[in-house]
This record gives sequence, structure tokens and C-alpha cells, in this order.
Amino acid sequence: MINALKVSIGGSISSFKTTSNSLISLSRDIKKVHFLPFDLLKASLETGRQFQLPLYHNSHTTPILSSLFFSLSLYPLSLYPPELIKGKQRTMKQQEAASVMKLFNDQLRLGSLLSNFLLIGLGFALGIFVSNYLMINVSFDSHVTQFSTSSSPPTELINVSITSPSVQETPSPPPPAPVALQPKKRVGLTDYLKPPETMHDLYEEELLWRASMAPRIDNFPYERIPKVAFMFLVRGPLPFAPLWEKFFKGNDGLYSIYVHTHPSFNETESPDSVFYNRRIPSKEVGWGQFNLIEAERRLLANALLDFSNQRFVLLSESCIPLFNFSTVYSYLINSTKTFVEVYDDPSGVGRGRYNQQMKPLVEIEQWRKGSQWFEMDRNLAIEIVSDRTYYQLFQWFCNGACYADEHYIPTFVNIRFPNTNANRNPTWVDWSGGGAHPTMYYRTDVTTEFLERLRSGTTCEYNGNTTNICHLFARKFYPDTLNRLLRFAPTIMGFNQE
Repeated sequence: MINALKVSIGGSISSFKTTSNSLISLSRDIKKVHFLPFDLLKASLETGRQFQLPLYHNSHTTPILSSLFFSLSLYPLSLYPPELIKGKQRTMKQQEAASVMKLFNDQLRLGSLLSNFLLIGLGFALGIFVSNYLMINVSFDSHVTQFSTSSSPPTELINVSITSPSVQETPSPPPPAPVALQPKKRVGLTDYLKPPETMHDLYEEELLWRASMAPRIDNFPYERIPKVAFMFLVRGPLPFAPLWEKFFKGNDGLYSIYVHTHPSFNETESPDSVFYNRRIPSKEVGWGQFNLIEAERRLLANALLDFSNQRFVLLSESCIPLFNFSTVYSYLINSTKTFVEVYDDPSGVGRGRYNQQMKPLVEIEQWRKGSQWFEMDRNLAIEIVSDRTYYQLFQWFCNGACYADEHYIPTFVNIRFPNTNANRNPTWVDWSGGGAHPTMYYRTDVTTEFLERLRSGTTCEYNGNTTNICHLFARKFYPDTLNRLLRFAPTIMGFNQE
């Protein structure tokens, strides 16, 4: 009679007593007892089966159990034949051996899987290598075909074969035919001297820096034809564009045109116009404000990008030419002086605008006044766009009623280059009427006598000689004078007739 059993409860061992040839299993129901026959118990011992039995604690039994459901494996502590116990042990050893074999097989399968992945990766890498090799050969052959003047033999494909364990060497391909390249065209100074498009994307600082460059050697290493840069500082359209078209006609290569307009102006010129695509990157300009100086320097800097420009003329939309192009060109190119109006005005609109804070860089005795419309050579233009000292001084202390456009360049020239300036304005303007603005000319004012007086009514000095050609341009003309000017231009101004 078995009075002691070994019970496996979730991996722990417990014992309890029974008084019959059966195992008592307690149910969750109160006072309900289940009996497990020993035949079933014996079969479980032989086969290792497990039974799921619900247990319940009551006052008649004292099992030490903590869960409602558990797996029960029953093994006798005594009274069973040794062969039964050995059979059970043998079964357990077989199960352990099977588990070990299963683990070993799993490891073998994992190793086989890793080996397969490694072989696939090596094959993929080899495929990429062969593909790149073939692509490089094909690309090289295509370049040789483009630059060769004679046909070269077709490139043989290289058969790549991989054998194991030995690898057979393939014969080297024949060397390619000699490549006959076209001789490279010499660039020289071409790209360096070529000016950029007028509507470029240079920042202001970049533009001024680039324009300030100047060669120190006087002799040019190329055939240079000097040009005159005509710089138009305008607000919008050019009302006298048809007159200027006649002026420039037939003189290509001897002039350059630069137009500074209000940024909001978006009208386009005809493609056959001399003003087509001649606008520069512009900013807003106000009358009498310091940004007038900024606009003048901006025009000069853009014109300096063309090394062929040797003379620079500042004009407005109300300016007209008084002579034909050949006369103006010869007058400016051959001049030994610049034409910036510089004079000392002791009145309130002259020295009265001087600021004592400009000392000691600018003394009141050096303060000068003059018209903003000028003509200068390349050396002076470079000095103006490169200036930082006087430019910043006027920017700080010549604002508002100071009218920097009438004082900055005249004072700068008086201090730095007094001996190379003619001290006169090449553009006729009448200030006899007084006030802040010069006299305006209407349609009825335009007569042959009036134009002749502007052209040769005064005398001046030119290259050490006296001449009656003192003004090459004139202002201010209303747009309604255009038709009369076009009518008189061929006979009086000597413009080419169509």
C-alpha cells in the first residue's frame, strides 16, 4: 500500500499522505474529492503522462499548493519494481538525447543558413565588380570613339569565369588604338577680359571689389580699342532713345551703354535697340539723397568690368547729345583731363553745408561744390569705387540738406586729383533762373539758333588749347522736344541720315 507519493508542482516537490489504493485529488468545489485509480497512476509512471487536476484546500487535507491549476507527475517513492524505475530513467535519458540531437540539428541548420547568406553576398559583390568593370571599359571605348579621327577595332568582351578549385587566366585584350585628340584652343585673356552680362548676380560688395582691380603695367598684351561708357541714371523710360539711337548708329565696338533705373521699372526695349539688355542691377534712388552717390558708384563699377572702357560719362533721361558720335568720341578719348565741375562756393549752399565733424580729413578750405553730371577717365573711376575713407565720411556727415551728390566727387577730386581735372562740366545746364532746379527747355525753345549757341557759344581750354567746343551734351529737355531734335539732328548735329 502506497502511503507516500512524489508530486511535481510547477517544478517543486511536495508530499502528502493517502490511506487508500488511490490518489486523492481535491477539487475547487467544497468537500468534493476526486480519486485517481492506481492503474491510471501506473500507466502514467510508464508513459510519463501528466494530468491536469484542479485542487482545493479543505480541513481534511493538508497539501501545500499555491495555484488553482498545475501539472501533476506522479512517481513512487517505494514498493515499485526496479525495472519500472529503470524503464522510466531510460525513457528520460532517451528524451534528453533526443533534445540534444534536436539542438545540434538546429545549430547545423543555423550554420547552413549563415553559409548560404555568405555565399549569396559574395556572389552579389562579384556581380557588382564585374558590372562596374564592364561599364568602365564601355565608357572608355565610347570616349575613344568620339575623339578619334580614325575608327578603332571593336573592344573585345572579357569573359569572366569562376572555376573551383583552379582559375584559368584569360589573355589580355589588345591595346587600344592611339587616340587623336583635337588640339585644345588657347583661352588666354579672352575669358578674363570678357565682361559679364549687365544684369548679373554680383552683390554690391563683390561688384565694387571686382571693379577696383587695375593692372599696374601700362602696355596692354592685346590689341585694345578704347571705348566710351555712356551711363544713364534714370527713373524709368528714356524719352530721347530715338535720338540716341541715331547718335550711336554705325559705331559698334566704340561705346558701351549702362542704364540704372528704378527697380520697379519693368518695360522692355526692342531687341534691335542699342538699349536692349543694358540695364544693371539697380536700387531705389531719391532726389538729393545719399543713395544718388551709391547709384553713381554702381554705374561706374559695372562699366569698369569692361577693360575696354576708358572714359565714363554720366547722363540723365533729360540729356541730349550736341555733336555726332565721332566728335564726342575723339574729344573724350584724346583728352588729357577729366571733366568734373569743381568750385568753391562761400555761400550758405556751398560752405554752409560743411560739417565740422569732417575734420581733419576734410577741412572747410577743401570743401567744394559742382554738378553731379561728370565725365572722367578710368583711373579716377577706379579711385571713386575703391574709396572708403571719404565715402564713409560723407555718408555719416553729409545727409539731408547737404546734398552729397553736389559735394562728394568735387571735394574728392579737389583733395586727391586737382591737377588732372579740367574743372568744368561737359554737359550744358542753365542755373541762371535760380532755385533748386535748372532751367527746363520746351518744344518751342528748340531752334537751330538755340542749338548752335549750346554747341559753340562759349570758349574753354582743351589739352592746353582754346576751343569753342566746351559742352558735348545738354539738359534739361522735356520729352515733347524729341520731334524737333530729330528734325535738326542730321543738319546741325551731324547725325547720320537713314
